[in-house]
Amino acid sequence: MVDMLSLLPQYTPNEFDSRHRLVIVASQRAKHLTQGAKPTGPSRFTKETTAALDEVLRGKISYLIGKEARDAMKEAKRGKEGETERIAMMTGEDAREIKKELSVYVDDTAKPAEASAEE
Repeated sequence: MVDMLSLLPQYTPNEFDSRHRLVIVASQRAKHLTQGAKPTGPSRFTKETTAALDEVLRGKISYLIGKEARDAMKEAKRGKEGETERIAMMTGEDAREIKKELSVYVDDTAKPAEASAEE
């Protein structure tokens, strides 16, 4: 079986410790490109996945491994949770203010049942 990475002229065997890491880094970069990130430079490829693999193999993308990667993931998660809490708090205040303004126009109090006049 031929090792596919050895066929790529840009690939240097010592750059990645495993093919698995190469796939993970390239897939994350493809996700970023799909979400609208700008390419690092001109590429002859049009598909995001192929362009991402090309960028990674040319060494244009930096990545973290080990403890640094875990710490960066924790920090990103903390930031995302803080942002979610801030939006939730803001939404709660906005909802109360909107309800207060709408109460002028809409009366949502329960009305007592009226007795029928036919009796």
